[in-house]
Amino acid sequence: MLGAAIIGWVGSSWAPGQFSGTGSHGGAKSVALKPGEADWLIGDTTPTPAHARFKPARLAAVLAIGAALWLLPMGALVAWQGWGSTLSAMGWFFTKAALLTFGGAYAVLPYVYQGAVDHFAWLTGVQMIDGLALGETTPGPLIMVVAFVGFVGGWGKEVLGPEAQFLGAALAATVVTWFTFLPSFIFILAGGPLVESTHGKLHLTAPLTAITAAVVGVIASLALFFIAHIAIIPRAGGSFSSKVDWLALALAVAVAVALLRFKAGVIPVIAGCGLAGLVARLAGLA
Repeated sequence: MLGAAIIGWVGSSWAPGQFSGTGSHGGAKSVALKPGEADWLIGDTTPTPAHARFKPARLAAVLAIGAALWLLPMGALVAWQGWGSTLSAMGWFFTKAALLTFGGAYAVLPYVYQGAVDHFAWLTGVQMIDGLALGETTPGPLIMVVAFVGFVGGWGKEVLGPEAQFLGAALAATVVTWFTFLPSFIFILAGGPLVESTHGKLHLTAPLTAITAAVVGVIASLALFFIAHIAIIPRAGGSFSSKVDWLALALAVAVAVALLRFKAGVIPVIAGCGLAGLVARLAGLA
């Protein structure tokens, strides 16, 4: 992401047309609002309202409050269980994950997988894929899969002891959710006025245009990640084998054709896939 931002910043001088973006904003023009139009109407042809204008004092206040909301629970976790505890590690890891969410959940999930499965072993690769499936088929953003990761990790690590596994898992899910979403709210509240002030300033918007392009590549890599984990059957130790799950690959191709060629609805496709998986399991094919 940093490399893409640097490319965008340099490229804005060498090839400005390539980094202007399709949604380039011109200078804000004042227009008269019609009677009854609310102050929330912010567009390229409307003046920026007072509450959306950048103010150093407001930025400092947002950052100070955000820092306090991060430091207080993290300090409590460290004082209670120590820096090396599972809960403290979850808080710190998902704070870092939140700082990488350019492009949303699809861009950050490979990082979450690497940390939660490979490094900390809070859950297995199969459990992570199950969590992603739940996240894709339930209401809400996909990033909520982190709550699943926290719950399963808290349960398996018995963060409150073996006699309180459910409470420990619920606490871990709460910790993970808090530290994942807190930086995002700080970004929005602190960065919103800054974004409004960058309209028409190519040297500021070009890095974001380049980051957007890089995120497309990250999401493409996630597609390969999904294919590798659903179509290649793992060995007992967790490493990949050479045995291919042709049923999973065939189902993936069928879904792609249904969505792209026949424009099938997402809900019917998900329901059909669930039914296909149930039938395959009952028939001993999966």
